Amino acid sequence: MGLFAFGQNKPDFSIIFPPAAYLLRGFCRISGNGRFAGIMYNSAPDTYQQRSLDELRPTIEAHRARLGRKLVILTHHYQRKEVVRLGDFVGDSYYLARCAAEERQAEYIVFCGVHFMAEAARILCRPEQRVFLPNLYAGCPMADMAPMDAVIDAWEEIGGKDTIPISYMNSAAALKAFVGDHGGLICTSSNAEKAFTWGFQRGKRVFFFPDENLGYNTAHAMGISDEEIIVHNPADLSRKQQLTERTRVVLWKGHCHVHTNFRPEHIAHLRWRFPGIKIVVHPECLPEVVQQADAVGSTSFIVKYVDQLPAGAKIAIGTELNLVSRLADDHPDKTVVELSGQSCSLCINMFRTTLADLAYTLDCLGQTNEIHVEPQIKRSAYLALERMLELH
Repeated sequence: MGLFAFGQNKPDFSIIFPPAAYLLRGFCRISGNGRFAGIMYNSAPDTYQQRSLDELRPTIEAHRARLGRKLVILTHHYQRKEVVRLGDFVGDSYYLARCAAEERQAEYIVFCGVHFMAEAARILCRPEQRVFLPNLYAGCPMADMAPMDAVIDAWEEIGGKDTIPISYMNSAAALKAFVGDHGGLICTSSNAEKAFTWGFQRGKRVFFFPDENLGYNTAHAMGISDEEIIVHNPADLSRKQQLTERTRVVLWKGHCHVHTNFRPEHIAHLRWRFPGIKIVVHPECLPEVVQQADAVGSTSFIVKYVDQLPAGAKIAIGTELNLVSRLADDHPDKTVVELSGQSCSLCINMFRTTLADLAYTLDCLGQTNEIHVEPQIKRSAYLALERMLELH
């Protein structure tokens, strides 16, 4: 398989997976019309799935016109193109969390993203507002890497008055509540350094959940040495890395399966193939990839980075494929390529939300796919999220 390239005079967005990827991911092909072969976890009934995109759009638009300001559709950058086009607000998890917190008129907030994002919106919005996730199968493997029993065990072993817990937004509401109860806060990839600084102002060290790579890359950017960082792996009973007086950062052993696809050899190949190419990657990537990139930042940062480069620029992007493809469409005067080429940086959980799911949710608004958070968890998680919003 060759390099997946997008942009002017490039072929339509089409990816063919090898048999191993078919078995691993549950599907084998994605094409420009949004159809695919293989298995997906669909939320909407078959009658909706059988309708074309052209048939589904008018249904959704009719609901938007009927409800007006009573309805807000939030869409993450990694959503399918056809879903993004129907969003009232499009952005990264921090921006969309702020949208939910500041929304005053909408009665219904429909979040086209994954479960932890909709949970955060439910926690931050007003009690009388209602939040819906069009496809309840849209989860996050990284969030699942920090189960609460393991977190509590780790805190009893490592935590204490000198340790401030910080959780990435990509976490379950229960972990956010734990962090809130223990004096910590939530961060996103756009404000992780500010969150670490906030933590160091209040304690000797920070315990960061659940993404090891974002935590390491943030610490490294702040000048924290490897000798001051340890990784807590709940599966490693030997605890080879022990807490010492020098430890400033404890990282949970978790990762994003999309961003760990990227490797230094991908960068080397693209610099050879496209002399002068700019490499921009997400901080969930492996440290050795981040260290070789020209720029590193959140999805919103990546969007602005590509926007600001001049016509004729060549850019390789190390993040989720739907955003890369959309940026190529938005910048036909630039060459935009996906960094890895030999693998597929698709977030299948983001990709699960279809126009069929959105149309079904709106047709049955208030009757299906609503997100609820237990009151006690909501109160504690709100503290951690509110502290995050106060950083900006």
